[in-house]
Amino acid sequence: MKKIMILGASILQLPAIKKAKEMGLQVIVADMNPEAVGFKEQGIIREIISTIDSEKILQAAKKYQIDGIMTLASDMPMRSVARVSKELGIIGITEETALRATDKTVMRQCLKNNNIPIPEFYKIANEAEYINAINIFKSKYMKCILKPADNSGSRGVTLLKDLSDEHAIKAAYEYTKQYARSGLLIIEEFMDGVEVSVESLSSNGKCYVISITDKLTTGEPYFVEMGHNEPSLLPIDIQKKIIDITQNAVRAIGIENGPSHTEIKITKEGPKIVEIGARLGGDNITSHLVPLSTGIDLVKACIQVALGEEVSLKPEFNKGAAIRYFQTREGIIKAISGIEKAQKSQGIKQVAIVHGIEEKVDEIRNSVDRVGFVIAQDETVEKAIQDCEIAMEKIVIEII
Repeated sequence: MKKIMILGASILQLPAIKKAKEMGLQVIVADMNPEAVGFKEQGIIREIISTIDSEKILQAAKKYQIDGIMTLASDMPMRSVARVSKELGIIGITEETALRATDKTVMRQCLKNNNIPIPEFYKIANEAEYINAINIFKSKYMKCILKPADNSGSRGVTLLKDLSDEHAIKAAYEYTKQYARSGLLIIEEFMDGVEVSVESLSSNGKCYVISITDKLTTGEPYFVEMGHNEPSLLPIDIQKKIIDITQNAVRAIGIENGPSHTEIKITKEGPKIVEIGARLGGDNITSHLVPLSTGIDLVKACIQVALGEEVSLKPEFNKGAAIRYFQTREGIIKAISGIEKAQKSQGIKQVAIVHGIEEKVDEIRNSVDRVGFVIAQDETVEKAIQDCEIAMEKIVIEII
């Protein structure tokens, strides 16, 4: 029996844990949280280890003599994946690629060196460098985005649109810095335009683009993703440019075997890379939307690549799939009703509430603040979006 090690046992990694079990594999799961939902799965081996503790992850990998290692929808474990892949001689990304895919400043510089379209950016190590960069953008009359160099899920991301507002500038720095693990930040040109993500998988050096996902966000100042749909509704000529840029970026980062999740904005100058991750996309994109829209089981394919097996990425059908997250305000959840009605609505495949009664919910500043979502599949993407909207109208979340 082949053994696969999955880094992370949260709701994000649960689809991979379930799929690996379904494939008849011995599943070793690592997470620092002993109460993680993935640890509740029967028949797995549990290792209570931080997924970013590369040394302990390596020790566990050696102990079980694993055949493959992966994560799903999480960036920081990629450095542990790379370390284990190198030491055990199994399929995976290199340590250099892991750095390029998890440190936004290194990523930006790599893409710039390879002439791939990106926004103007500056690495920030301290407040003095931050103010210098602010002055550069101010002189160009450009709005800018501040974000941690090494985090994800919209954590710490904020927009600076009035560069004469000293209070807002200082508050943004203090807010973002608390999310930067290394202390490094990145400030970059604000790219105005439609945002998409590209779901792809590389095998033996070839990058296969599976799907382009349209995104809906909260907008400024935090840009938290509140919805996705596939296939993209963008014009075909724009989609071709997106595919070309994505494949070039994947090669530049150095992903030869494994998944990639590339975020792109369609600016007036054309598509530009926001970020690229050497992992499957989160927010139920690759675990739910891709199979609902194409029939391709991308989670299974990712596991197969990690094990060095051949994969089939031929679409079985072309349907519409969409997810929408609930818009909620800050407060305490007192009641939730209408879930059963929503579940019976046209096209609805899943309704999920992740924050329950009496739980405090915050203003939506990052992905963990969202209360729940609905997922739909229909004949077209337009119908799938409409299905989501109709179902959400049936659910009432009372917050005081």
